[in-house]
Amino acid sequence: MGGSSSTGRGKTKGSSPRAMTPVEEVDISAVRYKPPTLQAPHLTGFSLRTFLWLMESPLLGPLITSVLKSQNNMPQMLQQTAIPERPMYYPEYPPQDPEPGVVLVGEDRHPVERVHEALQYLPPYDPSVRWPTEEKLPFLYWKIRDFAHAYRSGITTPSVVAEHVIAGVEEWNNKKPPMPMLIYFNADDLRRQAEASTKRFEQGNPMSILDGIFVAIKDDIDCFPYPTKGATTFFDQIHTVEKDAICVARLRKCGVIFIGKANMHELGLGVTGNNPNYGTARNPHSVDRYTGGSSSGPAALVSSGLCSVAIGTDGGVAVFDCYLNSATGSVRIPSALCGIVGFKTTYGRTDMTGVLCDSGTVEVASPLASSVEDATLVYSAIAGSRPMDKLTLRPSPLCVPNLLSPDNSNILGSVKIGKYTEWFHDVSDREISSTCEDALNLLCSTFGCQIEEIILPELEEMRTAHVVSIGSESFCDLNPHYRAGRRIMHYHLEAFKKVDVIATPTTGMTAPKIPPSALKSGESDYVVSAYLMRFIIAGNLLGLPAITVPVGHDKQGLPIGLQLIGRPWGEASLLRVASAVEELCLKKRNRPSTFYDILQATLESPSSIMSPRRGIFGSKNR
Repeated sequence: MGGSSSTGRGKTKGSSPRAMTPVEEVDISAVRYKPPTLQAPHLTGFSLRTFLWLMESPLLGPLITSVLKSQNNMPQMLQQTAIPERPMYYPEYPPQDPEPGVVLVGEDRHPVERVHEALQYLPPYDPSVRWPTEEKLPFLYWKIRDFAHAYRSGITTPSVVAEHVIAGVEEWNNKKPPMPMLIYFNADDLRRQAEASTKRFEQGNPMSILDGIFVAIKDDIDCFPYPTKGATTFFDQIHTVEKDAICVARLRKCGVIFIGKANMHELGLGVTGNNPNYGTARNPHSVDRYTGGSSSGPAALVSSGLCSVAIGTDGGVAVFDCYLNSATGSVRIPSALCGIVGFKTTYGRTDMTGVLCDSGTVEVASPLASSVEDATLVYSAIAGSRPMDKLTLRPSPLCVPNLLSPDNSNILGSVKIGKYTEWFHDVSDREISSTCEDALNLLCSTFGCQIEEIILPELEEMRTAHVVSIGSESFCDLNPHYRAGRRIMHYHLEAFKKVDVIATPTTGMTAPKIPPSALKSGESDYVVSAYLMRFIIAGNLLGLPAITVPVGHDKQGLPIGLQLIGRPWGEASLLRVASAVEELCLKKRNRPSTFYDILQATLESPSSIMSPRRGIFGSKNR
């Protein structure tokens, strides 16, 4: 994907390694985008089982691996390329300028205090707008503040809501074939948590705005007393959960109700969400399609309305030898395909202790939410670097945007958006990039933002470096010298000297169909995986913050997400722009074909505290 000016002379058999031009000498203006050429078989069912059998053969396995690597230019990049820059073992950033129009929330403060601080700088909550009397309204998700209002006003209780959540989860679990959103679910435990929350409201002493909010936790994050399986059939036998992961513990201190361990692509080894072990979670917008992965269950739960927020992990791991592939963007991809918000923070912003891949250099625990507002509130609760990362990474202060500032519109108007046009339009259907382009143009016409053309060289090398990085962190069998992140970081930081955010479609295709033969044995589809990961990798390899916001649907009614990539530690600025995009595109969001209107259901239930007639507190079109 890079031009010849950045990679130097080609490699011929028997010649010396290909020498890359020193990064400072690369003429970026001369770089030309080259769409990737992908070669790998699409395998499911019997063909996949046969392929795996051949791969395990001591004679045929290495031969097949060698052929696949050669077809995809891997040996030349990994073994026959001389990189003049020193390797970068983890993301390293120069000091960043302070963000404009933000509020410090202080990562050393108690999570409840941070959430309360973030709450003060959101637009005022108006029940008359969120709970109108009209019957027909545009589709909107209920937000955290809607549930909080319902609890505080006596409209309903966490215990009443819990019964509807339980009914929805069990409905999905009992489908044929099974489509479980959760791998571990205990209805009695959920009721106990909800009862405790209900009592706090009855006593007038809720812990925070998050008290009574239902949250799912991806199955690679410890949430005591639930087991952590990583969606495998064995991991819980060798890994004992003794306490919450740090991010989970911070949410628990805020009164969150955990509904269980959410389904995922096994060990995060894929981007579709396919899981033959427990059943494959389905996309609420079209149940014959994938959710995307690896945070498949979290995305399905939020998209279907069963919970406002879920915690996933964005990073993933790689199968290098067999598939020449990696899993990344594990929050942003499923969020985009399911029509919700997925927010990946800067690497090191959140303490990863208690997460399956807690020692890697690409993975971050991140919120999936129905709105940017909810992602902001949960981010303010779970953020906070581990002590070692504070010393080595030197994170900028933890901030959230001040959306009440009188300068908010002016700040948005000064934003410069970077767009690499040729890359932007390298999608399976131009409808995807055109929808994203329309959202950007609407943002610019409304606030006066500017779109600046940028060039990002060596995108193919970035993909390869990411495969090696996460593959070596998972299997510890590759030399870290091959990590070309130092060069890629340089190109992105140079771009950020011109622009404030970089915009791309989140994925190069909308939700792919699930082949029936893939349900029992799994699937390997390199072309689909590459389209899903086309714009994702910089956020993981370079550790940059990134967010996906739903901006429309394709002709089949499948969601399209716009990705915004920010400067290191620039989460607050990213959230401000994302919030503006979301607001402008609200009317373009469609209700999923499978949707549980939990709050409305509680109002119509005989067990509800109040039993208003339909439409007083919500509507079926909500």
